[in-house]
This record gives sequence, C-alpha cells and structure tokens, in this order.
Amino acid sequence: MSSMILCSTVTVRSQLTSDFYQNTCPNLLQIVRREVKTAIKNEMRMAASLLRLHFHDCFVNGCDASILLDGSDSEKFAVPNRNSVRGYDVLDTIKSAVESACSGVVSCADIVAIAARDSVLLSGGPSWKVVLGRRDGLVANQAGALNGLPSPFENLGNITLKFAAVSLTITDVATLSGAHTIGLARCITFSPRLFNFPGTGPDPTLDTNMLTELQNLCPQNGDGNKTTTFDRNSNDLFDNHYFKNLLSGKGLLFSDQTLYSSSDAAVSLTKTLVESYSSDSTLFFKAFASSMIKMGNISPLTGSAGEVRKNCRVIN
Repeated sequence: MSSMILCSTVTVRSQLTSDFYQNTCPNLLQIVRREVKTAIKNEMRMAASLLRLHFHDCFVNGCDASILLDGSDSEKFAVPNRNSVRGYDVLDTIKSAVESACSGVVSCADIVAIAARDSVLLSGGPSWKVVLGRRDGLVANQAGALNGLPSPFENLGNITLKFAAVSLTITDVATLSGAHTIGLARCITFSPRLFNFPGTGPDPTLDTNMLTELQNLCPQNGDGNKTTTFDRNSNDLFDNHYFKNLLSGKGLLFSDQTLYSSSDAAVSLTKTLVESYSSDSTLFFKAFASSMIKMGNISPLTGSAGEVRKNCRVIN
C-alpha cells in the first residue's frame, strides 16, 4: 500500500512544473509580480496577508483555492479565518489582470502560490521556483478549516500533528512559523497569555516588559480586534529577527514561543532550529523556501480534476 501511495505522490508532483504556462501564458509571473508589488505599496501588511492566505488554503482540501470560494460553506467564515484572513480583493485584482492576458488558462490556486512567493521576496525574503499546474477545487470545506488549521493557542504536539496530517514535519513547523517575521496579530489571539494563562496568571515565558506593553494595549475585556506586530522592531522586513525574539521570550503568540520554551519533548528539535535560524539568516531563508515548496505540493488537483475558475469566488 505504501509503495502505491508513494507512486501516486510522485505522479502528482511530476505534473506540477515551473514552466507549466510557458506557452499558454508566458507573461504570468510578471503580471502577478506587478500586481503584488502594487498591493504591497498600497499597504505593506498585504505581504503577510497573501502569504498567510496561501497557508490557510493549502491546509484545507490541499492547495486548490477553496479558501477563495464564497457561499454558505465558505472557509472564510470558519473561526480561524473569520475577521482574520484577508487579501481576497487583491487576488480578485490579480486574477482579473491575468484573465485579460490569457483568459481561462491560469488557476486561482496557482495565482495564490505565486503571490505568496512574491510577497516574501518583495519583503526582503528568499525566492523559490513555484511549481505550477494546480487546478481549482469545486467545493469549500468550512469544517476542515475549523478543525485542520493550527491554532495560536495549541501546544507544539498538537500543531505538529496537524502538520503531519498534510505530510509536513516538525522541521516545517518551526521553519514556516518564521513567516511571522512580517504581519500583525489581533489581541484575541494572544490575550490569554497576558492574564489567565492556565494556573499561572500571565504566561511565565513572556518577557516582562513586553507583557506590560501588551496588557496596556489589550486590557481584559477590551477590543479583541486591536492589532500589534508579530516581529517587534523588524515588522515589515522578512528576516530572521522572529527567531531572535523567541530567544528572549518575545514571541507574540503562544504557538510562537512554544517553539523555544515548550515543555513538550519535541521542543529539543525546534529549540535547536530556533537557535540556528536566529544566528544564520541564510540557513533560515533556504529552509523556508524548501518548506514553502513542500507546502505548495499539498494534495494539488491536476490534469482533468477540478477546473480553472474564471472568477476565484465561484465555481464556473
């Protein structure tokens, strides 16, 4: 059985190629890069939003742009995505520009993958060859988004299990968490650490000065939608500063700091990775590019499966 699964995986991956649109939409990469650059120029935070959108898409139904679908079962309304995942309008704009150049050719799923890569690159991070040829899914999966996406409140063991469910490793957990070197988080995603951490009051792993600052920003019973930066002092630049923060207890989310300060047995590996990435940005960049390629390969629809949506929000 395992050999059959392996053969199937190899077959699927071989259908994704970096030159998939070479003849049918030769200017695709330039078009997407131009639109992403414009979006980030208009709002720097959009780089993090487009990167996160790719992540939240691939963990549910695979990388099939199901997160973009509207409707009663839309993944947009699942708790991990509601009032949190954004950038849908930017994807609409990119899709429109691509359709003007090559109508009915390029999938929304591929556009999401390219936009994520460009968001990292344009923020100062690494680049990688995005393999292409994904097709768009025909159904959304709100329940899958609710249950399958890692939560900022979960321990390292649970997060690792959710990554393993989509064939990603604990190394990928630590590496892809480095995406939090850019972007913002809402008070609601970390406020339990500030006052009512189980059995302790404030989370003892949180830097005391940062704790005071965050308690003032996010008081008990305050506005949970207020935001603050993930990566203090280096928020708009994609770099390894996120990992430096973890060394001094300045990870914003519980799921961030747990990579270094967890009591889980698995932390021995993630702690080593945090230390290595914090001192070697080249190592982190190389590992991040590799993990993003792996993530982009989660259960893609290829060949005659799915479709190429004309409008990313609805099936044809």
